[in-house]
Amino acid sequence: MYKSFYHFLMKYRTTKPNDGISRFANSAYDDLSFPKNSEDYDEISSYLELNGHYPESMAVFDEAWEEYLIAES
Repeated sequence: MYKSFYHFLMKYRTTKPNDGISRFANSAYDDLSFPKNSEDYDEISSYLELNGHYPESMAVFDEAWEEYLIAES
């Protein structure tokens, strides 16, 4: 079983984010409604599109998702 995308993303969380993925991870951490147990691209993508308070474009999510798939394969 894969770990959730959120769990994977938390390794990028930092107090001084200097790139898009770190800012995304920090935003997901602060978002109490983020789908923390999901491993599903469509579920997370839909959530992000409906909750436009994320600081970067969906391209950052796609980049992080690709890294997630590589790490979990």
